[in-house]
Amino acid sequence: MKTIRAAAVQFEHAAGDKAANLAKIEKFVMQAAEQGVQLIAFPEMCITGYSHVRGLAKREVMALAEPVPDGPSIQLLMQLSRQYGMTIGAGLIELSADGSLYNAYPVVMPDGRWACHRKLHCFVHPDMASGADFTVFDTPQGPRVGVLICYDNNLGENVRINALMGADVLMAPHQTGGARSPSMGLIDPALWEKRAEDPQSIEAEFRGRKGRKWLMNWLPARAHDNGLFYLFSNGVGMDGDEVRTGGAMILDTNGDILVESWKPQDEMVVATLDAALRERSQGQRWIRARRPELYGLLAEPTGDEKSIRKIKESYGEVPS
Repeated sequence: MKTIRAAAVQFEHAAGDKAANLAKIEKFVMQAAEQGVQLIAFPEMCITGYSHVRGLAKREVMALAEPVPDGPSIQLLMQLSRQYGMTIGAGLIELSADGSLYNAYPVVMPDGRWACHRKLHCFVHPDMASGADFTVFDTPQGPRVGVLICYDNNLGENVRINALMGADVLMAPHQTGGARSPSMGLIDPALWEKRAEDPQSIEAEFRGRKGRKWLMNWLPARAHDNGLFYLFSNGVGMDGDEVRTGGAMILDTNGDILVESWKPQDEMVVATLDAALRERSQGQRWIRARRPELYGLLAEPTGDEKSIRKIKESYGEVPS
């Protein structure tokens, strides 16, 4: 791995308005280029919008989706990548060659290469499928990069496999916080609407158990235990009838937060990923101490496995 400058972005997407969302992405890429950024992560499905999709008919979802890499949104990202010499990841709905729909995260590179991760645990819409592959790839800037989308990161096995596949950096795009979940809970939309005159109230929610505090229960451990740099990008503001909590942050290979935002606004955070930290990290030493012959049980079904939609519904959560 080489030391690089990286960025993670939070922004409030416009539901179904790809032109508006791509305009925000282009603005942030330009700002990032001024700061020497070589790798930038935007949120999950930020090009198409997220929670409003659960109320769409299948034909409407298909109309919003695009093929990868030939769709117009990806072509624009490729143009920006070449222009600014930057590796760029941003989420949308993919329409595959066989007509399947995916919550996808294309990552485009300035030399023309691209990769695309399909969310492994997709539940926003019943006609959208879950992916079946991990996505780890080399970048022209040096680091080997993996991608896990939102809920994918909650399962420690997924992160460990990315580390075993050689990822130095994990791009972790989300639409989370303020959700109908026992571990989080809803935020009053009025606090978001009044954020200009009363920023303290919404920031308290963002930094509490509905946002940052929940993340701190598990997110630093994912980076620390695997010796990975983590780019956490997230939506902020209204997403359907829920308030996303932003919290864009970059964590180092020790699980320490290099930079973060808790502001109730569109924002980008930037940090240097020091390659020397990775080899010295505790997580990398622990991985080398593994005894794979002991771990067969990890790959055996327990009989309790359920689809993620059924799990969320059993807890009274909206599968979004």
